[in-house]
Amino acid sequence: MKIALTGATGFVGRAVVSVLAGGEHTLSALVRDVVGARLPKDVMLVQGDLGDIASLDRLLRDMDVVVHVAGVISAVNRAGYFAVNERGAHAIVEAAVRNGVKRVVHVSSLSAREPQLSSYGASKLAGEKALERFSDAISTAILRPPAVYGPGDKATLPLLKALTQRYAFVPGRADARFSLIYVGDLARVIAEAATNSATGIFELNDGSPTGYDWRELARLASLSEHQTIRPVFLPKAALMPLAAIVELFSRLVQKPAMISRGKISELYHDDWVARLGGWPLKNPVGFEEGFAKTVDWYRQSGWLPKKRTP
Repeated sequence: MKIALTGATGFVGRAVVSVLAGGEHTLSALVRDVVGARLPKDVMLVQGDLGDIASLDRLLRDMDVVVHVAGVISAVNRAGYFAVNERGAHAIVEAAVRNGVKRVVHVSSLSAREPQLSSYGASKLAGEKALERFSDAISTAILRPPAVYGPGDKATLPLLKALTQRYAFVPGRADARFSLIYVGDLARVIAEAATNSATGIFELNDGSPTGYDWRELARLASLSEHQTIRPVFLPKAALMPLAAIVELFSRLVQKPAMISRGKISELYHDDWVARLGGWPLKNPVGFEEGFAKTVDWYRQSGWLPKKRTP
């Protein structure tokens, strides 16, 4: 198949490329910087962005499927989220229909289920609705991954780093439950969806139907780290003022920050367990295995200190 891809140079996008490239499929990718993309040689690079109609037409001409991974997880303000996560999704599906592409696979987020919590979640839901408006014209699969982790990810590094300490200071609730997915498994799901005909919204997980809580993660991390790790739950009321200050500074310097009041609200939500039937995945990577692989990569890359001898 001829598969076009956005977001190929991001954390998830690179994992998708590693699954799809070098095989029986022809792969093209939309990139801002052709020289700095560092993608496999057999991937055809199209320079441009989601706001450039001409580059989208070049990307999608003669393609069978487009996999839309591109998006932002942090922005200076609400408008910044919607500019990419909603209008970018609309531009992709509109260009796909215009160029006769048969199918679009859209990587959304489980945050879209609770749009009232954050501008990010609201923008991801708006992106889904933008695709759904074209559902009569093109086959559409919307994937909602939960928190994604794995080697190379900076977003989840602070949380996984906490789970290597004897006392893990956790920005979350003791009674909250949530799904997780290892980046390699998410890439496999995306690749399968690209070559599949299933339509609709699919909430994803790592094979654990009831998800996890922080105490379970601490127990599994303890087995990997060979030490007892105890979670210490930070009060939401202490973090919200800090997030407000970070947001203000972010607006002043016009640079996105990873901490925001919306992100704190998401972290303290009590139910992020994937539902809606999910996506069948063979031999998924559970948290115990995924944590060990990811933390080992962090240590080898110098992102975390070397492991102490038990």
